[in-house]
Amino acid sequence: MPEVIFSHDPSKTMAQQAVPGHNRFHPEVPAAATVRPGQEFRVESREWTDGQIGDNDSADDVRDVDLDRCHMLSGPFRVEGAEPGDLLIVDILDLGPIPGERGPVCGQGWGYSGIFAKVNGGGFLTDYYPDAYKAIWDFHGQAATSRHVPGVEYTGITHPGLMGVAPSHELLDSWNRRERALIATDPERVPPLALPPLARGALAGNADGDLLARIAESGARTVPPRENGGNHDIKNFTRGSRIFYPVHVPGALLSVGDLHFSQGDGEINFCGAIEMGGFIDLRVDLIKGGMDTYGVHRNPVFQPGRVAPLYSEFLTFIGISVDHRDDTNLYLDATEAYRNACLNAISYLKKWGYTDEQAYLILGTSPVEGRIGGVVDVPNACCALYLPTEIFHDDIRPGGAGPVATDRGQVAVTS
Repeated sequence: MPEVIFSHDPSKTMAQQAVPGHNRFHPEVPAAATVRPGQEFRVESREWTDGQIGDNDSADDVRDVDLDRCHMLSGPFRVEGAEPGDLLIVDILDLGPIPGERGPVCGQGWGYSGIFAKVNGGGFLTDYYPDAYKAIWDFHGQAATSRHVPGVEYTGITHPGLMGVAPSHELLDSWNRRERALIATDPERVPPLALPPLARGALAGNADGDLLARIAESGARTVPPRENGGNHDIKNFTRGSRIFYPVHVPGALLSVGDLHFSQGDGEINFCGAIEMGGFIDLRVDLIKGGMDTYGVHRNPVFQPGRVAPLYSEFLTFIGISVDHRDDTNLYLDATEAYRNACLNAISYLKKWGYTDEQAYLILGTSPVEGRIGGVVDVPNACCALYLPTEIFHDDIRPGGAGPVATDRGQVAVTS
């Protein structure tokens, strides 16, 4: 096993750890450890909400989750010799849930997925499903099942939802400026168009005093992906993947967290993956001057690993860029097209007895594939959602006697 350079006590919050992690991106967050090019190491990671979600049958915790504290990241880790203009190479060697027996902490044999309330983050289909719901998933080696979503079983593609390097001061200023400008176009929108810096709940490792205040005042929230990497939520970002990060500050300051057991393309529930705490084994290296050499300046590039569930049969749902609620055409809007593909899949699964919320969570947590069919044929973009049929205990393909609706209960709801 590689050397553990960042560990945590599952019974304590991130702020209570001997070496805390952080939940803001800022170039001055103190490094939690230093690694050298070519080194292999293990990082332990807390579940992204810092233990706010429990193994129970109520979605009150999802409804009431404090997002000001999220995401809880392990790191940052300084890489010896890394300088602005380099490319940082990160190899994902292995990752998984917290080893050992099932326990009370997320990742100890179980994880969860949730539909967030519209007033607290929402999700891809929040206008259709504005309330909070939750499902608990049990881990059985590589597979996951749920008492809240019976009749399905997934082979997970474990991956970090979030990994990235620190921004420079200039890049951070650019993020804050453009995101505040976006918010200003509709400042009362629910959910908001973006999340500006917020001092409340900020954690910056061992920083305190004036340094902590400075980081809290301008540090970027970790919810969206940006030029530094961040919260990409790419399901194929798994074992064997190699990522090339543009380096913006001395030491690169690499951070990782938000581990997922399984997820579909888009993580459409917002908390749509099967979330977990766990471990990730990494190896780092450098390409000196690699940003200019390869023209990689704005966003990371990665080579996917060769690990994926071997599903071979899919039922594919199509969506086009029309808002069917008021029969309005949108111009080549791939987001609306993918939203409609998801809604069409939910409508289909309901015929087999799944509730709206169960179907929605299936699309967020199972290894569905989202694809853009076309964004050139005006006015309608076309997107597709590929749903693996082998994850279902029943044969859900059209044909035969037609769908048989089975009472499958319901996911956890709010009080």
